[in-house]
Order: sequence, then structure tokens, then C-alpha cells
Amino acid sequence: MPEYDLIVIGAGPGGYVCAIKASQLGKKTAIIDREWLGGVCLNIGCIPSKALLKNAEVAHILQHRGKDFGFKVTGIELDYGAAVKRSRQVSDRLVKGIEFLMKKNGIDVFMGQAKILDASTVAVEGVEGETQEIKAKDIVVATGARTMAIPGVELDGEQILSYREAILQETLPNSVVIVGAGPIGLEFATIWNAYGVEVTLVEMLSRIAPLEDEEVSKELAKAFGRRKIRILTNTRVEKIEKAEGKILVHVTSGDEADVIETEQALVAIGFQPNTDGLGFDSLELKLTDRGAVEVDERMATSVAGIWAIGDVTGKLMLAHVASAMGIICAENIAGVETVTMDYEMMPRGIYSHPQVASFGLTEEQAQERGYEVKVGRFPFMANGKALGIGERDGWVKLVTDARYGEILGGHMVGPEVTELLPELTLAQMMELTAAEIARNVHAHPSLSEVLMEAAHDVEGHAIHM
Repeated sequence: MPEYDLIVIGAGPGGYVCAIKASQLGKKTAIIDREWLGGVCLNIGCIPSKALLKNAEVAHILQHRGKDFGFKVTGIELDYGAAVKRSRQVSDRLVKGIEFLMKKNGIDVFMGQAKILDASTVAVEGVEGETQEIKAKDIVVATGARTMAIPGVELDGEQILSYREAILQETLPNSVVIVGAGPIGLEFATIWNAYGVEVTLVEMLSRIAPLEDEEVSKELAKAFGRRKIRILTNTRVEKIEKAEGKILVHVTSGDEADVIETEQALVAIGFQPNTDGLGFDSLELKLTDRGAVEVDERMATSVAGIWAIGDVTGKLMLAHVASAMGIICAENIAGVETVTMDYEMMPRGIYSHPQVASFGLTEEQAQERGYEVKVGRFPFMANGKALGIGERDGWVKLVTDARYGEILGGHMVGPEVTELLPELTLAQMMELTAAEIARNVHAHPSLSEVLMEAAHDVEGHAIHM
């Protein structure tokens, strides 16, 4: 029976990063995945979707922005299948990179379904049904999460889709209803709308991007409205049924009921942790009320020798958070110096058009916690680089504590704001203030100047507004 210092179950951004870090720290490591290296993110999630979003941006410019840039396009033909093929090439290249990293770091890879037999033994059922057992001093669970379903609605993968089928299909319907206006719903709405699909977004809560700052949601809704994306908020999907090649989406809003006829429906209402079939029952592993694996600040579970990271813990279901958890977990297992996670201050991004980026507290949350709030803002319409690239919509908003100058949160909507976020999260982590961001010289012309100007505004004197 092969023996290791560490077995990682799940080869997504949390699992493979944890395995690499553990190997770097001298641990003999194995990793198991039932489907693919790189997990959902690299294969059918955040990476291929970004490739599709770039194609969608170009498609939108060619169709609707030619006059702005001084060219005419006639008889344009959009090939969505080619966009999907490009996204697969991007994904495949990165997955091969993960394969190389496993070899480089001496990590043994097992493909198959894992089941934990005890705190030091894992059984792996291979793709051909063969089973072998491997042992380790420590086991890390990094099995991710799967799509939540609407009760009574069966995903058939053709007319009623999850993100998995949506990102792989090479032809598009004429119309689609997207159930859920979080990051996945908003990104697919951006992509499909750019290719001429009639998109309806249905959100049960009162606004799209419901976990973001309320002003962000309003700005995004205006931008989507200009693109003719239909938005239905405070609307619940009661059932989805098939009818003669169409889909009938039954919705209610207050006391009013309606039926939306469409060709496809995408269910994007959230995720639930993957804990089934892993042998947790025999281990008496403690789960949260929502079925996630409960961990402490070290990523340790209630069972000695078993750890958990990423989406399966339900902490914050983002790839970069899973990777950070993986590094901290490996460091704790190795007994070296490490840090703890501040999940509230983790960066968050939505890669719709316009993009959304945020971290920390919203203005409303800060007020509810008793802070004397001081806010700084600056619009992209007053930024030279934004005007030069033809992206004037959106703004940056900094939320700070008036008493000590502490940065409590940042909320942005606009061009490439996901790339601007690290300056703010680094400043917050290093306990810098808005005054110090304002004092830092930013290159001109650049989108990052909007951060500097918003920081100046916190101090009461934005330069260019």
C-alpha cells in the first residue's frame, strides 16, 4: 500500500495549490481527482468563461461600437462555436501546465473516486472500477461544490442547463432565461447578449449582484438595461417545464404570476459543497448547518489528521480563496510559520461588462457596525485612460472609518476593475489609510488613477472632480 505524508482529495485551485506547497515544504504528497486536474475553475469555470467574455467584448464592439472608433462593419458573421473552441484551447493549455507542476514537484496523481476509510486511509476507485488503498499521516479534503438545483426542476443539459453545459455548448439559442443574477448569471448574460441572444435575468432578491454594494447593483442594472437585457428582480421561479421544443418558466412576483417562454434556461442560483460519498458518516466529521465541512482557522476539521479547504468548507466559494486556504493548510500541516484568513477582506470579482470588483464592508454594513463612515468616490468618466479606451461608465467607492482612517471596504464598477483591486486589498492588509493611497504616485494616464482620486476624495479634496 503506497504511503504518503499527505493525501489531497480534489485537484482544483485549492487542492493542487495545497499539494504543491506541501511538497515544497518537504511532504511526500499524493493528489486524487475523479475527473480532471485544475478542477471546475480551469476546465469548465472561471478560465474558459473569461476567454468567452473576451470574445463577447470584441463581438459587442464590432456590432455596436464601430462608429465610436471610426470604422464600419458590414455583413458581420459571428461564430460562437469558434469562441468556444478558443476557450477550450485556453483551458487545455493551463491544465497541461498543472500536469507539469505535479511532475515537477514530485506529486503522485491518482484519477478516480476517493473515499476516506479512516483518518489515515483513502480508497481510490479508478475509472475502470479497480480500487486501491493509499495511506497518509494527513488528509486534505478539497472536493469543491456543485450547482444547487431548484426543487422539482431537472437539469437535462440541453434545454435546462447548469454552468457546465452552458460553457461547453457550441451553439446558442435565440432566447434564454437565466435564473440567478450572481456572478455566473451576470457573466453568461454578458456573453450571450453580445452574440444576439434575447436574455432575461430572473433574481429572487431585490437587485442583481445582490451581495454587492447597493450602488454597484444599480449601476450594473443601468448598463445591462442599455444592452437590452431584461431584468426581473423580486421574482421567484416556481417551476420550469418543457413544451413543444420550448421552455416555460413559471415565475411569481408578489401576488402576480407570469410564464416566460424561452428556448433555454440556465440555473445559476448558487452552489452546495461536495461531501457525498466521501465516507464522512463513519468518521463523524462535523458539518455546518448548510452541509459544509467545518474547519478552524488552521483548516483543521473535527477529526485529527483530516483537513479541509475551498468550496467544500462553504467559507467563500472563490478559486483564489481556495488557493490561499490551501497554502495556509499546507503550512499548518508542515508546522511552519503561517497566517490566518480574513474572509471578509478577500477580493471578489464579477467579469461582466462592466466589471465589478469589491472587498470588505459595504457602506451600509459599516454603518450597521457602528463605524463613523467616510466615503470617497471618483467616476471613470473623469479619467483620461477610461475615455481613451471608450469605457466611461462606472466608478470607484472607498469606505473608510472617519476616526482612524482605516480602510473598511472598496467597491468598483467599470473597466478592468478586477485588475485594480489588489492595490486596495494590499493597502488594507498592511493597514494603510486612504491618505497614503492618495499620496502614492500613480502612472498617468492609467485606470489606477481613479483609486488615487477616490482616496483624495476621502480626504475631502479630489483633484480632478
